[in-house]
Amino acid sequence: MEYHLNIPVEDDEIKKLKVGDIIYISGKLFTARDEAHHMILEKDSIPFDPSEMGLYHCGPLMKKNNGKWQVVSAGPTTSSRMELFEDRLLEKYAIKIVIGKGGMGKNTQKALQKYICVYASYTGGAGALAADKIEEVEKVYWLDELSMPEAVWIFKVKEFGPLVVAMDTHGNSIYDKIRK
Repeated sequence: MEYHLNIPVEDDEIKKLKVGDIIYISGKLFTARDEAHHMILEKDSIPFDPSEMGLYHCGPLMKKNNGKWQVVSAGPTTSSRMELFEDRLLEKYAIKIVIGKGGMGKNTQKALQKYICVYASYTGGAGALAADKIEEVEKVYWLDELSMPEAVWIFKVKEFGPLVVAMDTHGNSIYDKIRK
């Protein structure tokens, strides 16, 4: 099946998604790699609301043009590095869609089920294609502390995808199927 979703997404929409479905997302995404995950979890409060956005495991390449940030490339980064943090992030912020590449582990799989979330895979090496689907860079957080790829970027996206639902909220994983 193919779905076009607007973020924020309701639980019943997430529950419809199954491994192998193709999704396109419109709305807001925030990027977070290892260091950003750590910072988000360590702070008592943060200046944005992850529950209103999708989480994209991405370290984008950015440039400033006339004082505004523009995305040069925004391909996914390897998600397994975030396995240490992901279950706690999903619990704390009720994120409904996580995007990355390469899959995640058993702790995340359990959290996807418990907190009604899916993990969607984006093709590695397609950073320029991803950049074309980003309409606007709304904000950047912790750029000085974390550097460009590790900072949290807030993107407004339209029809971001195609994304493949690789781990669903029903306990299914495309990676388990491939291993078998």
